[in-house]
Amino acid sequence: MAEAVIAPDRARQTGGRFWSGARWLRRHPIILIGLVLLGLMLVMAVLAPLFSTHDPVRLTPTERLRSPSLEHWFGTDHLGRDVYSRVIYGSRISLIVGFSVAALATVLGLAIGLVTGFVRKVDAVIMRIMDGLMAIPAILLAIALISLSESSIENVIIAITIPEVPRMVRLVRGVVLTLREQLFVDAAVSLGAKLPRILIYHITPNTIAPVIVQASYVCASAIIIEAILSFLGAGTPPDIPSWGNIMAEGRTYVMIAPWIVLFPGVFLTLVVLGVNLLGDGLRDTLDPRLRRSTGSI
Repeated sequence: MAEAVIAPDRARQTGGRFWSGARWLRRHPIILIGLVLLGLMLVMAVLAPLFSTHDPVRLTPTERLRSPSLEHWFGTDHLGRDVYSRVIYGSRISLIVGFSVAALATVLGLAIGLVTGFVRKVDAVIMRIMDGLMAIPAILLAIALISLSESSIENVIIAITIPEVPRMVRLVRGVVLTLREQLFVDAAVSLGAKLPRILIYHITPNTIAPVIVQASYVCASAIIIEAILSFLGAGTPPDIPSWGNIMAEGRTYVMIAPWIVLFPGVFLTLVVLGVNLLGDGLRDTLDPRLRRSTGSI
């Protein structure tokens, strides 16, 4: 009898959370649009074998440079490969690189930023190194790092992560410099709390909001840089279909077969737009100063 009473209560609580979440998304349409765009791209990438109509690497010279049709929705390239299937599979590369770089840059930047922001002696050394890395444009530094190793997805991720870490470090350091002067940190120090405990339990929770927002921007930047590297021939290997590789191969035929460059460019724009909209929406939601200014208007 007690279980019968508890079950409806749990159902009502679950339904209440769902509707409250739906109302929250309606109040933040930018986040909803970003989630929809990014969600569609994720579904397309995960279910690429189901959505594709042809083998993305199959060569069919007799069908080269065919315009979009019912058989080839996005046309074919100069080797007769189906552009639609290559674009679908190319979404996997962009999303893998974007999410991997965002995760690595967030973890490394958070760890380094926490220490440099709280320990003054370490700050003087580490931040000069970060300033030196930030002085080099990210794309140039990535190209230089790729040139030192062979072309692969793993090396592309590492080469893009290194220029993005200093930006995350500076953000976290700025937040920590403000937090370490707060009374709750002084109270923890006076009670004998060790440095790791202060950083993990008192400082880190207060840096999560800006870090999440910055991670979304890092993801969008990584996707664009990967496409640029592949377009320049310094990114993923040519045999792997990625949006940058597809556009690089189609630039020679852009006057007679513009669809080879058009469709991967449109998908690249959509995924970056979705990530940026999600980041902007999270920034407006998580930043209390922006919430107050919006409410006053």
